[in-house]
Amino acid sequence: MEDKVFLMPRIGDMAPDFEAVTTTGKLKFSEYNKGSWVVFFSHPADFTPVCTTEMSGFALEKDFFAAHNTKLMGLSIDSIHSHIAWVNAVHEKTGVLFEFPIVADISMEVSKLYGMLQPGESETAAVRAVFIMDPEGKVRLIMYYPLNVGRNMAEIKRSLLALQTSDEHKVAMPLDWQPGDKVIIPAPKTVEALAERKKSDLEMVDWYLAKKSL
Repeated sequence: MEDKVFLMPRIGDMAPDFEAVTTTGKLKFSEYNKGSWVVFFSHPADFTPVCTTEMSGFALEKDFFAAHNTKLMGLSIDSIHSHIAWVNAVHEKTGVLFEFPIVADISMEVSKLYGMLQPGESETAAVRAVFIMDPEGKVRLIMYYPLNVGRNMAEIKRSLLALQTSDEHKVAMPLDWQPGDKVIIPAPKTVEALAERKKSDLEMVDWYLAKKSL
């Protein structure tokens, strides 16, 4: 019998739904996601050094994510007992508590569903994937890191704010955009709109590239 083929979710797809046992109890993703943004991230294994720094980083930023209507969810191909033991060990050693749910995916079903298991990197450990889903359950951003390179928390936070700002104001973000920087206005699609743009007080780099402050 051939193995089932899983297609990795793409930007713009609805996030694949699943039910799983987590460190905060049994959870259905679509219900957890409903009405909130979700940052869903995988890590290779419990009790590993890079993963401990990353998970601790997410835990320490819980107030930031809560303030921006965003829930966190982790995953690795470990049992729920391993997860609980790791959460307890980190809390005892560092005082940092992983309060967000961590999916126990010993069967690898969720990892395969989200393309987190990449055999060229490892047959048994999930790569460091990051999926950002909007409150409607749509995949809005995907990041992938190899097993030996930790993620950049500042970039995850920046990307989330960029997505939320873009949705709210219908704008785009230039290279290295940070909150408070000018944003890009959509290019005009008619000659009349072009004429109006030329008379505006926008920062005009060219007719198709104009910026403004929010």
